[in-house]
Amino acid sequence: MPVRAWKAGPHEAETVAHLLVRFRDHLGYAWPSDNAFLAGVERLLEDRDTDFLLAAVDDDSPPSGVVQLRYRMGIWRAGRDCLVEDVFVGEEARGHGVARALLDLATARALERGCRRMELDVNEANTPALALYESFGFTAGEPRDVYMRRHLDAGPDA
Repeated sequence: MPVRAWKAGPHEAETVAHLLVRFRDHLGYAWPSDNAFLAGVERLLEDRDTDFLLAAVDDDSPPSGVVQLRYRMGIWRAGRDCLVEDVFVGEEARGHGVARALLDLATARALERGCRRMELDVNEANTPALALYESFGFTAGEPRDVYMRRHLDAGPDA
């Protein structure tokens, strides 16, 4: 059976949050809490500029992959942008096409929303993810763009 991907509905908030908690754990973080993830997912599922996508290896398997899409108006492309965030596939489902199905659906959703650009960030040591994203046409650009962040909710040492 083929991999199945779909847009998560409000009734799937716990499933989305569970997969994001697994992603947090995979990254070695202890925070945000499980409850904070659930509250955040519930809030974002109500936001018209956010989609969560889920995927399962087949119709008989539970969801094992998730991606968050955030939509915004982009001045530089004179249209909407789609920010691809939190792409995660559980270890048990890797190599089955789950991430590819999520990105196929993400691309379709971005096009449906009138997006002219998709962006994401990825750790450059994550060679499997880089290869996947490059196969979808994502590029680092020349010269390379650097994704920077500043945490406003933490002290100067965070």
